[in-house]
Amino acid sequence: MQGPLASLKVLDFSTLLPGPFASLLLADMGAEVLRIESPTRPDLLRVLPPHDQGVSASHAYLNRNKRSLALDLKQAAAVEVVKQLLGDYDILLEQFRPGVMDRLGLGYEALKAINPRLIYVSITGYGQTGPYRDRAGHDINYLALAGLASHTGRADSGPLPLGIQAADIAGGSLHGVIGLLAAVIARQQTGQGQHLDVSMTDCVFSLNALAGAGYLACDVLPARENQMLNGGSFYDYYRTRDGRWMSVGSLEPAFMQALCEALGRPELAALGLTPDAGQQQALKQALQTEFEKHDFTELRRLFAGIDACVEPVLSLDEALEHPQLQAREVVAQVPRGDGTSQAQMACPLKFSDGLPEPRHIGAGLGEHTDQVLGELGFSAQRIARLRDDKVIL
Repeated sequence: MQGPLASLKVLDFSTLLPGPFASLLLADMGAEVLRIESPTRPDLLRVLPPHDQGVSASHAYLNRNKRSLALDLKQAAAVEVVKQLLGDYDILLEQFRPGVMDRLGLGYEALKAINPRLIYVSITGYGQTGPYRDRAGHDINYLALAGLASHTGRADSGPLPLGIQAADIAGGSLHGVIGLLAAVIARQQTGQGQHLDVSMTDCVFSLNALAGAGYLACDVLPARENQMLNGGSFYDYYRTRDGRWMSVGSLEPAFMQALCEALGRPELAALGLTPDAGQQQALKQALQTEFEKHDFTELRRLFAGIDACVEPVLSLDEALEHPQLQAREVVAQVPRGDGTSQAQMACPLKFSDGLPEPRHIGAGLGEHTDQVLGELGFSAQRIARLRDDKVIL
């Protein structure tokens, strides 16, 4: 079976998380993705623990369904290989700091001259312009500069590190894929490619959707626990008697009524929609008192049969056992190459025509070098010379 993106061929120069997660989505949807990796400075994800049979689980997941070509881009012969690949691969994804690809002779303008249909996607922390364009950063820094950390967390203890990399994935990966596919549609109409500048800081700033709209239009500055959805109302997490947690999102009156009746406090429902901060805090304290009268298992069983927007806070292993996630088949068995398979998170997108079965876990460094060069018409002798010259691994 071919996926919906089977017509796309992507050169992926990215490492770590943002670019590889983006190209994982593309590969899962059928695109042919070829990773261009350094033979001397391999992706740090290759050594990130934990390991399964000597292979990083993160690398095996993020790079499934992709081939690997090991090229030393500091050598002119490697750059020529990339330029030859542009005859077939007309989408390029890179994650270097601004200017690096230009210095290698692989910048957009240089490659556009070879293939005007080239779609060139650059994912960086701060974008290709501005005073921070060359500055180093990580997920936590982008969230901080984009204002999200200022209204996330608790008022008395400050911002909290998130359990996921929101700026990397929601900011970089997902916006990168959206922009890339938009450029593909535009190319179908014009025949021309373009350069897409994806700043993780810009994109994660746009995730200030409700808070940002309120500030820009109404001058209401969000802060920790002063908004309806960030702890400033009853919409929050509540500790159980045995130290577990329940999530409460009973915003609508019917859900609030169901919540309060289940806890034996129907009179509290009237406070659900009050805008008064003091009354909201009183409601939170009253709900916390009721939740602490019950163990987690008891509450989980109680609310399982009630449509009140109340759900248990599950650990990852518990989430995998939940009947909803099991019904959605969120785990896939991906071939290793030795006849066995590895459990990985499945592509979350569901198409009525289906998606191709996963082909293999993340490839070994340069695993497909000879195969790819052979497809370009390189003879065995020429490949051997490139290997002797350390152009390839």
